[in-house]
Amino acid sequence: MNWHEAIILGLVQGLTEFLPVSSSGHLEIGKSLFNIDAASNFYFTVAVHGATVASTLVVFWREIIKLLKRSLEFRMNDETVYVIKLVISMIPVGIAGLFYKDFFEGLFNGNMIFVGSMLLVTALLLALGHFMKKKERNIGYLDSFIIGIAQMLAVLPGISRSGATIATGMMLGNRKDELAKFSFLMVLVPIIGANLLEIFTGEITTGSIGVGMILVGAFTAFVSGYLACRWMITLVRRSKMLWFAIYCTLTGLITVFLL
Repeated sequence: MNWHEAIILGLVQGLTEFLPVSSSGHLEIGKSLFNIDAASNFYFTVAVHGATVASTLVVFWREIIKLLKRSLEFRMNDETVYVIKLVISMIPVGIAGLFYKDFFEGLFNGNMIFVGSMLLVTALLLALGHFMKKKERNIGYLDSFIIGIAQMLAVLPGISRSGATIATGMMLGNRKDELAKFSFLMVLVPIIGANLLEIFTGEITTGSIGVGMILVGAFTAFVSGYLACRWMITLVRRSKMLWFAIYCTLTGLITVFLL
C-alpha cells in the first residue's frame, strides 16, 4: 500500500462508515481494485474504523458528556435509561467479539462474491426499512437488543452497520429522529475496545503496511467521517434510504459478477 492508496481507502472508510452502504465492504472492494492483500492489512481496517469513531465523538461530544454526567448521578433519569439501552445494544457484538473474533476476521479475505452478496443483503434491509412503515415510538429495551443483533451481523464485510441498525429500528417502528444518533453512539465502545485490544496486544503492527500509512488513512477517515456523520443524520430524518438500497444493489451485482 502506498500513500495515495492509504488516502483513498481512508476517504472511502470515512464517507461510507455513516452512510448505509457498508464501509467494510467498500474497503474490501478498494483493496481488491488496488491488489492489496486483504488479510495482511486487516489492522489498517481496524485503525480507520477507529478514526471514524473519533469523528463521532467530535460530532456528539455534548450529548456524550451529558449522558455520562447525568448517568453518574446513579438514579433512573432519562440519560441513565438511554445509557442502559446503549449497553443492551452492545451485548450481541460483544459476544461475537469475545467468542467468534477469529471467525469474523477470517472473512476479510478478499472474497468479492461474499462481499457483493452481503451488499445485496444490505440493500434488502434498507428496502424493508423503507417500505415496512409503522407508527413511530421511542426505542425500547427489547428494541435495543434487536438493533444490537443487527449490529453484530454488520461485522460481516458488505453488511452496512448504520444501514442494518437504522433499517431494523425503522422496521420496529422506532422514531427516525432517534435512530441515527442511537446507531452512531452504540458503536463507540465496541470499536474503541477493538482498537485498544489491538494496540495493547501489539497485533496492529504485524500487518504489511507501516505506521505512517495507517496514520494517513486514519486522518483521512476522521475528516471525511465527520462530514458524513452530519450528512447522515439529515438523511435519516428525511427518509431517503431507498436510494442507498438501489446503490447497494448495483454495487453488489457489480462486485459479484465483475470483480
